Amino acid sequence: MNWPQIELTDVERFRALAAGVPGAAVTERVLPGEPDRVKAMLTDLEVFAEIQADLVSVTLEQRDGDHVVVLAKGARGQRARLEGQLRPGWCWLQSRFLIIGMAAAAEPGGGTRVALTGGIRVPGRAAILSLGVRRESKKTLDRLEDLLTS
Repeated sequence: MNWPQIELTDVERFRALAAGVPGAAVTERVLPGEPDRVKAMLTDLEVFAEIQADLVSVTLEQRDGDHVVVLAKGARGQRARLEGQLRPGWCWLQSRFLIIGMAAAAEPGGGTRVALTGGIRVPGRAAILSLGVRRESKKTLDRLEDLLTS
């Protein structure tokens, strides 16, 4: 039997992953920038820390291919050891109490679509508290757009 084949972009794959996490609110925007440039910025940990609304620093602790362990420091002094995937066009990092996710893909007609989610994890469950997630994601997209246009 010949099953249909479909190719998904990283943003489409990201939407599917986020849909499986209760409370995960995905915020998207098409940004003016070549996909390769945007993807490179999202995987550069210095830029990553600069654009994430609540982070002041992100330090790479381990890397094995696209699997990473990073230490993140928040604006209020909180710290998290996040583990997950980080590669051009894709980021999904989790700690015991936090999830950060980003994806980017070329947008038909020009620009790059960027999708974000994240938030505080509900202990013992695969769920995110959605308080302020869209507001923080909007700030992150604003910061990324400012970097792309400056």
